[in-house]
Amino acid sequence: MKYTQEHEWLRVEGDLVVVGITAYAAEQLGDVVFVELPEIETQVAQGDEVVVIESVKAASDILAPVEGEIVEVNAKLSDTPGLVNEDPLGDGWMFKMKVDDLAALDEFMDEDEYNDMIA
Repeated sequence: MKYTQEHEWLRVEGDLVVVGITAYAAEQLGDVVFVELPEIETQVAQGDEVVVIESVKAASDILAPVEGEIVEVNAKLSDTPGLVNEDPLGDGWMFKMKVDDLAALDEFMDEDEYNDMIA
């Protein structure tokens, strides 16, 4: 897995990249009460706002970590947004993308680097 400065995680599954937020980010947000997911087949550029998360503390935007196309969203989050808190690295994933260049993931942190950043 790779990690962004914005506390997102990225996991490669075949030719897709699965994106979610880290346990640290979920903890900082508090109880998530609403998740607005992107439309499937949306083309995004790196840094585009893709997901809106609302918690009891605040609203936050999740940014596209890389350029590509949204090919799947986690529809479970519409009915059960708390999955983001309960299982941020598993069932709480946000969306899957087909990226233009998988090598772009090389610029992100590995787990050790991310843990150093949040320490």
